[in-house]
Amino acid sequence: MATPVKLAIVYYSSTGTITEIAKELHDAGVKAGAEVRLLKVAELAPQAAIDSNPAWAANHAATAGIPEATPEDIEWADAVVFGTPTRFGNVSSQLKQFIDTLGGLWAEGKLADKVYSGFVSTATAHAGQESTLLALYNSVHHFGGITVTPGFTDPHKFVDGNPYGTSHVDAQGGNPVDDVTRTAAGIQAQRVVKIATALKAAA
Repeated sequence: MATPVKLAIVYYSSTGTITEIAKELHDAGVKAGAEVRLLKVAELAPQAAIDSNPAWAANHAATAGIPEATPEDIEWADAVVFGTPTRFGNVSSQLKQFIDTLGGLWAEGKLADKVYSGFVSTATAHAGQESTLLALYNSVHHFGGITVTPGFTDPHKFVDGNPYGTSHVDAQGGNPVDDVTRTAAGIQAQRVVKIATALKAAA
C-alpha cells in the first residue's frame, strides 16, 4: 500500500479569515487521504498592535495551540499550501519572513520537485488577491517547485472565479468564510493531493 502524501498547510492570519480557510484545507486534505500538518508562521507584530484590534487579539489567542512552522516541516512535506492575507497586493511580512528562512533547504535542493499552492484573503473585492498569489509563486519558481493551482478544473470554480488559488473577501470581518470559499478550498486541497500522489508514485 502506498504511503500517503505528506501535506503541510503553512499560513499567516491576523484576524482569523486565513485561519478558517487553512482549517478547511486541512480537513479536505485529510479527507483526500493525506497526512496533514496545520502550521502557522511566527507573528512579527508587537503585542500592543495585536491588542489594539479585538479580532486580531482573539485569533492570536485562539490559535495559540497551533504549532509554528519550521524548515523541517517543509523538508518533511511532499506538498505545501501557503496562506496569507494580502498586504498592498503582496505576501504578508510574516509569511515572507518564514519563506526567507528556507534558504538552507533551497541550497541543498530540498525544496525542489515538491507541489506548492497558495490561498489568500483581502478586505475588499479584488484588492490584490491574484497579485499576491502570483508574488507567492515567484518563490516557488526559485525553489524548483511544481505549482499546482485549482484552475477552472471544477464547475464550482466558476462561482468563486479565482483559478490561482482559494481567495476570500472578508470586508473587515463583515463577510465570514462562506460555503463558496469552503468549496473552493476543498477543490484546491483535493487537486494538490491528487497531483502530489501521482508525482510520488512516479518517483
